[in-house]
Amino acid sequence: MAKTIVVTGSTSGIGYGIAKAFAEDGYNVAINSHEDTNENRKLAQDLASATGSKVIFVKADMSKADDCEALIKTAYQELGSVDILVNNAGIQHVAAIENFPPEKWNAIIAINLTSAFHTMRHTVPLMKKAGWGRIINIASAHGLRASPFKSAYIASKHGIVGMTKSVALELAREKITVNAICPGYVKTPLVEGQIPDQMKEHNMSREEVIEKVLLAKQPSKEFATVEEIAGTTQFLCSDAAAQITGTTISIDGGWTAQ
Repeated sequence: MAKTIVVTGSTSGIGYGIAKAFAEDGYNVAINSHEDTNENRKLAQDLASATGSKVIFVKADMSKADDCEALIKTAYQELGSVDILVNNAGIQHVAAIENFPPEKWNAIIAINLTSAFHTMRHTVPLMKKAGWGRIINIASAHGLRASPFKSAYIASKHGIVGMTKSVALELAREKITVNAICPGYVKTPLVEGQIPDQMKEHNMSREEVIEKVLLAKQPSKEFATVEEIAGTTQFLCSDAAAQITGTTISIDGGWTAQ
């Protein structure tokens, strides 16, 4: 029977890239968004048609504990197992601490950090029963380094790195590995959409914005790609990675080496 992967926040960007890579490898896939739209349902149908894999869409608001539980239960009931969990859902807000809206803080912590706690606590018993599992938390270079005006995001990503280590130690004898991937800037539609605004704000060309603003801390001066994140996730789920647990893998062009 094909293994099943659940990817949170996976109708675009990194999450969709991971879901697509695993569907192409023959896995059952559950993709997720907080919006139940025809486009999201069609995304799952199109991916299933293109790959021949079973792909379902599950609406779940990752800021809500009950929705996190329902996501895992639905995937298990419809796909037969939950063998791989990728916690990818995340949001961002930029503001000085004294101006940071408390509701934004609460939302970022809930979606970026607390949702992973809820999905893991409902997935781990299923993995223990199966005798195998892989959990990959998509953290960030900001899980290892800080930048100003991103207090909630930094706190959430440092938190996900710490929780990854803790849960990995709990499961070290269970053939269940838990790791975090820490991307730097990744070329996604979301990042691409920021470039025109940054060009206006800084009065720079597209190339200058990419090199001097977006990739200022990324020594390679190149974006990581969605395919690179997906490929690293695939490796962490392979037999070759059976003894890799409780660690972070940076895909950041050298950012955290500085």
